[in-house]
This record gives sequence, structure tokens and C-alpha cells, in this order.
Amino acid sequence: MTEESFTVGKATEGIGTFGIVLPEATKEKVIAIKKGDAIALPFGVVTWWFNPNDTELVVLFLGDTSKGHKAGQFTNTSITGTNGIFTGFSTEFVSRAWDLTEDEAMNLVSSQTNYGIVKVKDCQAMPEPSPKYREGIVLNCEEAPLDVDIKNGRCVVVLNTKNLPLVGQVGLGADLVRINGHAMSSPRFSCDSAYQVNYIVRGSGHVQVVGVDGKCVLKTHVKASYLFIMPRFFVVSKIADADGMEWFSIISMPKYISLSTPPSS
Repeated sequence: MTEESFTVGKATEGIGTFGIVLPEATKEKVIAIKKGDAIALPFGVVTWWFNPNDTELVVLFLGDTSKGHKAGQFTNTSITGTNGIFTGFSTEFVSRAWDLTEDEAMNLVSSQTNYGIVKVKDCQAMPEPSPKYREGIVLNCEEAPLDVDIKNGRCVVVLNTKNLPLVGQVGLGADLVRINGHAMSSPRFSCDSAYQVNYIVRGSGHVQVVGVDGKCVLKTHVKASYLFIMPRFFVVSKIADADGMEWFSIISMPKYISLSTPPSS
């Protein structure tokens, strides 16, 4: 499928592979992914995702959909399948465009009857991933050098153009933050009016959000798989429960400042 939105994906569970063709590229890259990997997907890339195991592969996608076909929705265009773009063309057009026989073109268009998720036959060989393709496209947040490391407090990995160059094309910032049990993430807000989407990866804790008028607009308890959005200029603070808390954030602009001292236990 093709991505018609600027997106950052993060593998939150399992292992697998994905193929990607970047805009104007002539060669597909097949990459192995695992839990903790962050992937930047620029506008117009072609991708497929494959889980070779019995366990689930879970990938969280967050991104800017303002330029999608329908604003506010991801625009994923399938190459083939029930609603694929090849299905809309006649066999003659498909065969001539890709130098196929009519039988090959018919098989390409009609063999995949499902949409979105396809069950691969046991005998089907899939392309093998290459470790060299990870560089610049995938960054494992759980193994990357820490940008912030406070003893008994928190640690932070920030995705930027240095450790994940495609972030520059995506136009979104991202970070993975872990705070220890009973530690606090001090009040913080965007200094350049960015939006922020927070997804709780693991653990639990309390979150408070205060608006520009000084009124608390959110005071709640969150846990793994919870997601909440930070409007522009609003201030957020978090305190972890005994088991700590980890969250992955997508930021429309990557510049942030803290209003108080670093988190403490």
C-alpha cells in the first residue's frame, strides 16, 4: 500500500518484516523490525508488512492526516486486492504498463481477493530482510543512546534528523519517555505551538493537563494502550505508579521546554 500521510510507526509488540519503496527510488528495501523500533514514513512511500510468526506483530501508526484524501483520516492506497488500483485498470493496460503477459496481468489483479490483511500460504516465499537497510529508516528506541538519563527519574530518546534522517522528510518529531515508579515528568509545553499525541506503551500513572487559562482540562489515570492528545500551548505533567510508565509521543514540531526541575523519584 502507499502512504498518503506523513507518519511515524512504532513496533510495540512482536517481530516481523516490512518492505518499503521510497519516492523516486528504484529498489525495494526489506527490513526486519522488532519491539521498540520506530519507523519514519514520508508521504508517498509504498510499504507491505509481514508477520512470519504465530505471535502478534503490533505496529502503532501516528501521523499528520491534514493533507490526506479526507482530512483527519489516513489515506492508504492498496496496489492490488479488492480495492487496489490495479483492479480498476483493464488487463491490457496492466500488461502493457509492466510488460506482462495477459495471463500474468490477470493473475496479478485477481489472485488477491482480500483487502488490507492477507493470509500468506505456507509455501509462499517472502523476500529476506537486509540489516544494512535499517540505517536511516529504523531506530530502536529501547537500544538507542539516551538523550536524557536521570537516575531514579526518567530517560528519554528523541527521534531527530541525526539518528533517523527520514524524520526530516516526515516533518514530525517523536520521543520515547520512561519514568521510574513514583517519578514525575515535570510540566512541559511546546514553545512553538506544536500538537502532541501521547500513547502509553507500558505501565500506568496519573496525568494532568492545564489549558492556557490556567484551568485543569484533564485529570485522569492512564495505563498501557491509552492515548491522549495535547492541544497547542497546553501544559502536561505525569506521575507514574509503582511500576513506572512509558509513553511514545508524536509531535508536530520537535521543540519543547520544561517549566520546572527535572523529574524526581
